[in-house]
Amino acid sequence: MVKRKERPPVSPTPGGAKTGDFTRNPALAETREGEKSTDALLILSQITSTVSALSELDAILKVGVEKTLEFIGGNYGGIMLLNKESQKLTYHVYQGLSDEFVRRAAVKPGEGVNGRVFSTGKAILLDDISAEPEVLHSDLIKTEGLRAFISVPLRFREAVLGVLNCASPRKRHFAEKDMHLLNSIGDQLGLAIGHFRLHKRLQEKRERYRDVARQVITAQEKEKKRISQELHDETSQMLAALTLNLKTLIEMAKLSGLRDQKFNEMLRKIHTTAVQINNEVNRIISDLRPTLLDSLGFVPAIRHYAESSLLPLEINITFDIMEAPPALSPEDEVNLFRWVQGVVGNIVQHSRARNVKISLQKRRNRLELCIKDDGVGFDVSRIGRINSQKRRHGLGLIIAKERMKLIGGDCSIQSQPGEGTTVVAVIPMA
Repeated sequence: MVKRKERPPVSPTPGGAKTGDFTRNPALAETREGEKSTDALLILSQITSTVSALSELDAILKVGVEKTLEFIGGNYGGIMLLNKESQKLTYHVYQGLSDEFVRRAAVKPGEGVNGRVFSTGKAILLDDISAEPEVLHSDLIKTEGLRAFISVPLRFREAVLGVLNCASPRKRHFAEKDMHLLNSIGDQLGLAIGHFRLHKRLQEKRERYRDVARQVITAQEKEKKRISQELHDETSQMLAALTLNLKTLIEMAKLSGLRDQKFNEMLRKIHTTAVQINNEVNRIISDLRPTLLDSLGFVPAIRHYAESSLLPLEINITFDIMEAPPALSPEDEVNLFRWVQGVVGNIVQHSRARNVKISLQKRRNRLELCIKDDGVGFDVSRIGRINSQKRRHGLGLIIAKERMKLIGGDCSIQSQPGEGTTVVAVIPMA
């Protein structure tokens, strides 16, 4: 273990003599200390700006090392982080050090200067690390020519995430204000590392959530397709046969001269009910898995669904669809179709619109699907709130937005009371 040297206070020496790096002429000393304080604040400000401006962690850490070396007049430096697999501190970024030194410098927490700083959370400043008898890898240190050495902890909240090392080929006496600045730099870099890791974990969790959600949606669509197929092959066929048989019975009753008015009326009612049930089953089959989506593709499917849903309500529809829409993956087709179902369903239930426009266009590397109505509109800020009936406002639109997120797209909603609603889905094209 390396013990930090305790330094006795240095008394000023007459005639402008120097002790270490500090001039002891009072007038010059005041000037140089003022310049140094200004430089320290400038470097700290630059590092803070770098942490705020850059998004790449390695770039932030490299700037941190570079600026710290600039302040202390050092030539060698780097940042060591704990490797989860080996449970050792290893160099993540470095400057001026040889590859051999970086490879062999890995240490466990508690070992050597770096391990001790990591374990205790306290900085170590050495005038001449090559003179320390207990330092690890003394041969490497001498080969590299390291003398003045600093190791500062990189903290994030209550944890130490790594250490910042800086070294110079010359001896140097570090003052207490140097330690304060270096600790501030360490805190800034630790903050950057901590935020980067939190952001990365959040992204990983989002990706896992999306993967699970995609698997659930895929399983749901497979099950819907199976149910749709069974309804089409069995239930719908049986209802069609029942309807045909009832129609035949009505014709036979006419031909046989049956005059029982009540019986004939009941037979017609049963036939009408059977036709209605068969139509409803066919509608359910279409909702579960529209055959046009499988046979003709996405565009005819949304045309058919929109027309069959809106025209019976005397809502006019116009289409603005590019001549040759790009091919979509089966997953994207299903999710976009479900999105259309949700938005059109919202129009049917709430909009009181007279006109609807559906457009599908490619904008650069994105595909945009837009549905616009001239209905009553609503306050977009109320989406997600609970109303007096304990129902959530805009639940269908919330689901539509989430569905787009699952396939890496986005959904935007624009509306105001009395001015209609525009809902846009955007998905990136490969």
